[in-house]
Amino acid sequence: MTPHEKLGARMNGIFIIDKPEGMTSHDVVHRIRKIFNIAKAGHLGTLDPLATGVLPVCVGKATRLAQFLPSSPKEYTGEIRFGFSTNTYDREGFQAGPEVPFDGAKDDIRRMMQSLTGVLDQVPPPFSAKKIAGVRSYKLARTNRTIEMAPVKVEIQQFELLSLDPPFAKFIVVCSAGTYVRSLVHDLGRKAGCGAHLTALRRTRSGEFRIEDAIGLDRITEAKLISINRLLSSWPSIEVSESDESRVAHGNRIRSACAGDFARILNKRGQFIAVASVESGWARPRLVLTSINSE
Repeated sequence: MTPHEKLGARMNGIFIIDKPEGMTSHDVVHRIRKIFNIAKAGHLGTLDPLATGVLPVCVGKATRLAQFLPSSPKEYTGEIRFGFSTNTYDREGFQAGPEVPFDGAKDDIRRMMQSLTGVLDQVPPPFSAKKIAGVRSYKLARTNRTIEMAPVKVEIQQFELLSLDPPFAKFIVVCSAGTYVRSLVHDLGRKAGCGAHLTALRRTRSGEFRIEDAIGLDRITEAKLISINRLLSSWPSIEVSESDESRVAHGNRIRSACAGDFARILNKRGQFIAVASVESGWARPRLVLTSINSE
């Protein structure tokens, strides 16, 4: 095994990437795979090419933990252009209809934003990765076919105006995973009666991961990897003996007085070896992570 192959084999954890504009989330994952010779890698929550900001990328055995890592809330800052909507709901699309003068006041915009908070039935943009009969909706949209997107329940915890310089406005939004900020902006434009589209978007938080911890792809090194041993650190931990470690590795339950629904199981060397569900004095392995190197 070459030194480059050894590097990829020992990397298990998460990179918090500050995604640049113009790259897809898949592009970022591909770049990381290539840099470190990693076969297994995947992101936690797609960002459109237009968007920048927090993109967590799991590598190695951490990809198996993705189902347990919190993906909400998502927090974004961005910019809206009032006056017309576009077919993609952002500045990369074609103008849909004539431009309408924008004469909204700050208080009016704030009230409309407030009306778009709470649990909503949101219709995804036609140009999105949502599937219709097994086909990505953006592929259907490119054929100029009429697309009826099914609404999805999302939660908008906060949608607030930061500044207004007509026809542009800056905002902050805190929302659940699966929310399309483009759709939120599009709906705001409809309420305003003049149309609107997204011109800029930056994700500043995804679950527990924040922009302050994110790094650019040009600065990525092995030292920037958040080790798998540090993930889910807010969960209770169960340290096991060597004999119980062997039981856990084979998927067998062990006795535990741990409180909580889920726990991390650690061996005597402090290595995170399994995720367990806890009930009635027993810890049952739900996901076993074997042969994990120490930090």
